[in-house]
Amino acid sequence: MAANQVIKVAAISGSLRKASFNHGLIRSAPLKNAIDWASRPPNVLADKPAAIVSAGGGFGGGRSQYHLRQIGVFLDLHFINKPELFVQAFEPPRKFDDQGNLIDPEIKEKLKQVLLSLQAFTLRLKNNI
Repeated sequence: MAANQVIKVAAISGSLRKASFNHGLIRSAPLKNAIDWASRPPNVLADKPAAIVSAGGGFGGGRSQYHLRQIGVFLDLHFINKPELFVQAFEPPRKFDDQGNLIDPEIKEKLKQVLLSLQAFTLRLKNNI
């Protein structure tokens, strides 16, 4: 696989949806494959800022987030520490419409705060290089 193909895989890895029926203890195959390819030399993930959010039921999302943070250490990813966002997708009120779009205003605001934190963290990292 050419380097530009690896970069394309890394570019979409943030939008991969994880479907896991094992309480979030193991990454999904598509996410694992994307991480494996992106981490090959030249490791396009190294020294990149990142944020993790999850949507699911129970504690699976939190477990998945913790697992991805562990993986990120090896990949030299730099995750924001807060705010954290664990969306209880199946608890009322509805969080998503039938097309999968986020519709809950409270969660939208929390997601906005995550993205603003990621933006600020990215700028701090960029200025320290």
